[in-house]
Amino acid sequence: MALTQVSSNKCAGGFQKVFEHDSSELKCKMKFAVYLPPKAETEKCPVLYWLSGLTCTEQNFITKAGSQLSAAEHGLIIVAPDTSPRGCNIEGEDESWDFGTGAGFYVDATQDPWKTNYRMYSYVTQELPKLINANFPTDPERMSVSGHSMGGHGALICALKNPGKYKSVSAFAPICNPVQCPWGQKAFSGYLGPDRSSWEAYDATVLAASYSGPQLDILIDQGRDDQFLSASQLLPDNLIAVCSEKKIPVVFRLQPGYDHSYYFMYSFMNDHIKHHAKYLNA
Repeated sequence: MALTQVSSNKCAGGFQKVFEHDSSELKCKMKFAVYLPPKAETEKCPVLYWLSGLTCTEQNFITKAGSQLSAAEHGLIIVAPDTSPRGCNIEGEDESWDFGTGAGFYVDATQDPWKTNYRMYSYVTQELPKLINANFPTDPERMSVSGHSMGGHGALICALKNPGKYKSVSAFAPICNPVQCPWGQKAFSGYLGPDRSSWEAYDATVLAASYSGPQLDILIDQGRDDQFLSASQLLPDNLIAVCSEKKIPVVFRLQPGYDHSYYFMYSFMNDHIKHHAKYLNA
């Protein structure tokens, strides 16, 4: 798989790069960002995959989250893909901010006209890791996943659907129970069709209820002044209830005064990188 380098900037002793490639899963050109810590010049490093939220590209995380210093310190490669296929010329893909372009929801669509391109779940769990492991100094056995909002949902389902694949998982303000919230219902009915039982395969709260893999330590930060929390889009209580019932260890931190923005993520990013480093560097 050929990669084209789009940009490369020295950062925190390593390099923040962006690449473009032709995606076999998404049938379009895709960009992803990769941070290579100084350690990657001499040895193989574990990889943290970051999944962004609605409307984001690969740029938001690398310019706003402040992850690079901590990634450099702990020797982590961080890979941040885009949030949907781009430029597929599907009718309706640019009509709303929470469906279509920039809103792939990390599912594999089964409905026309989305099913050919909108396969973000397979892209982030299969195609992208293979591409990263083939082109960068990674240890393929050591990977973790994190994300924000729609991407927090993505991170949680990737970990819960693939027991043992990811060493740890964390999320900022994740959409925890998409089958029960307006964002999820809109996206899932469009991508997956009217049969609600098919939606459950991509719902962290439902997946946690039947999880039986190796212990997974989950860290979730949620801003208490997040407008989407009060609008019942995120529903963390539903996930936490299931996790405590199933004895899945979750550290859930409700952070007073913080909203849904990157200012919130920037404030606690070091804690998340440290959480992943603990498991990735063990």
